[in-house]
Amino acid sequence: MTRPIMPDEGAPRTRPAVDARQLWAGGVATAVVAALVALVGVVVCRWLFNIALLSPSRAGAYGDAHTTDVVLLAAAAALLATGLLHLLLAATPRPLSFFSWIVGLVTLLMVLFPFSTSAPRSQKIATAVVDLVIGFAIGVLLNGVGARSMRRRQLPPAAGPGYNAPYPPDQYRQDQWGPGQWPAQPPNSSTQPDPRDYPRQSRGPAN
Repeated sequence: MTRPIMPDEGAPRTRPAVDARQLWAGGVATAVVAALVALVGVVVCRWLFNIALLSPSRAGAYGDAHTTDVVLLAAAAALLATGLLHLLLAATPRPLSFFSWIVGLVTLLMVLFPFSTSAPRSQKIATAVVDLVIGFAIGVLLNGVGARSMRRRQLPPAAGPGYNAPYPPDQYRQDQWGPGQWPAQPPNSSTQPDPRDYPRQSRGPAN
């Protein structure tokens, strides 16, 4: 007969918790990176590849107010993704997997959207590449931030018998054990079976 293993009495229990300060600090840093990625992407397309992205070529390497709008939208998207990540960390199992799927699908949507417009093909491709890099940066950075923001909070020990709890009396009945067998004793138990309660196994007639 085997005895079911019970959890150790007084063993510490933990539950996951979110370090909100570290999470949002990483989210703000991710927003800065996303804004810089958007800015660099627009400047590289306009200045290096001579693609009139977001504004006419005469507006220069930076462009006009539309470039500023894209930079601010990239930062806002990173902060919005941080809020989504916080919600998933607090309320769902495997939150990073759900977050990766959501960010990946939204990024795919943003990459495909420029091809539905009437802009020249070069501008469509440039916009799709910039959106892809922004989404990739947000997803990768916030995945790392979310993994570092998880904590294990200790809970009070649960009341109940553990390994040191004595066996119930009915587990010492002789009819549960064969001849010559001894029941397993709980650790640190002061109760020892009396050998006279267990008949010796017959070894045949004595000479």
